Amino acid sequence: MTDNQAKNIPEFAIVGHPNEGKSSVVSTLAEDDSVRISPVPGETVECQTFPVIIDGQEIIRFTDTPGFQNPMQTLEWMRSYRGADELIVTLFRENHRDNPDFRDDTELFGPIEQGAGIIYVVDGSRPLRKSDKAEMEILRLTGRPRMAVINCKEHETEYIAQWKSEFRKHFNSVRLFNAHRATYAERIELLETLTSIDQDWQPALRKVISAFKQDWENRIFQTADIISAMLADCIVHTVTRNYTEKSNEAAMKKELQTEYNRAIEKIEKQAHNRIRKLFKHNIFNYDLPPRSILHEELFNEKTWQFLGLTRNQLITIAGLTGGAMGAALDAAAAGLTFGIFTAIGGIGAAGWAALGGGKKLSQSKVVGMNLGGRQIRIGPVEQIQFLYILLDRVLIFYSHVINWAHGRRDYPPVSAQRKTEKAGITTQWDDRRRNICSLFFSAVRNRDEKAVEKSRRELKEMLCEALYRLSTSERRYGLIMSENSEN
Repeated sequence: MTDNQAKNIPEFAIVGHPNEGKSSVVSTLAEDDSVRISPVPGETVECQTFPVIIDGQEIIRFTDTPGFQNPMQTLEWMRSYRGADELIVTLFRENHRDNPDFRDDTELFGPIEQGAGIIYVVDGSRPLRKSDKAEMEILRLTGRPRMAVINCKEHETEYIAQWKSEFRKHFNSVRLFNAHRATYAERIELLETLTSIDQDWQPALRKVISAFKQDWENRIFQTADIISAMLADCIVHTVTRNYTEKSNEAAMKKELQTEYNRAIEKIEKQAHNRIRKLFKHNIFNYDLPPRSILHEELFNEKTWQFLGLTRNQLITIAGLTGGAMGAALDAAAAGLTFGIFTAIGGIGAAGWAALGGGKKLSQSKVVGMNLGGRQIRIGPVEQIQFLYILLDRVLIFYSHVINWAHGRRDYPPVSAQRKTEKAGITTQWDDRRRNICSLFFSAVRNRDEKAVEKSRRELKEMLCEALYRLSTSERRYGLIMSENSEN
């Protein structure tokens, strides 16, 4: 018995022919984007194990193996073997360890010899070959619990029935699994299927599945916490600048607007990065889909219109009565308080406009400033639509992250992207959800600690519901379609 078995940690060796998607399956199941994936056959020459660790404890491990090197000769040796069944793998390795023609075969049998279960991976987009049948028979003769996975790389189903028919002769269980597209729910379903391959493995695997589900719930809760904190920070954020009569008001105003925009974008980006890391996209350079609305900056007319607001609504939010949207967002930062302050108090956006945007207020002594000194302030936000824009963007980002399988390394061609949601996710929310958002927005703006605590708790509960629905959905959000694309 190995140390892993003594600890009751299930281990599965991912085996198959070279370049069939084994490494992608390992990467996706283990949620580990450090797994080396290459289109060049035979890149994996040594077994490498990837443990799944939850709350500091290893609960299951997946071992990536080299592809079969000489399956026909290996099968011939095994069929002529006359020793004890349980020693067939051990003796094969001993007899062929120093033979370079069987280097990969002896290597891939290593974890199987140590007691690992088998997940056999094939590319279901191609027809069955004699070598495939040889590999299947080899794995049957090992006597280890085993499951076959049809990894349909290109969604081709022409040969699926052929594969399934042959698999039923050699495996305890068969499952379709696209390692490049697998959702969280599909990963759980595959693990649940593993419980059926051997009765002795069921207790340990049920614990694994329970741990996976609890871990996912914890991640959703933490995501809701990240989102609510981001919203609160953005709602109350302000930037100020002191100036005197000699200052260039127009230049300072423009500079302050840019500073505010960049600050809010930084808060948003930090939240997105925390979510990305929470779902273990750490090493591979995860990027957004080519047509994601998230490629557009936050303070951009295209962003706001795509997420469900009309030009008139945008201008109203900006507190203006006319003018271009770009200027509206730049000038008022989506409903921000934009004021000039002296010792007698502050003036909001309406007051600023009434003053002609640049008239000087009465000169008064401001503490710590020379006579005639003033202060410009942008923020905090006044319109709740800004909260919904931030919510839509972070929910779209979350939907991208959770649907990016760790075994995936690039996006399909842009022309293959068809369906899209042309409005923000929150535009479909009911009155209950909008009321929760409204109470949170008001509590944060009024800095009412008790109200903030209560409303934030309700907001997080509502966000957890929304996040869970997104994690089990295959709908694609936030993609901008070209004029020639199908809706």
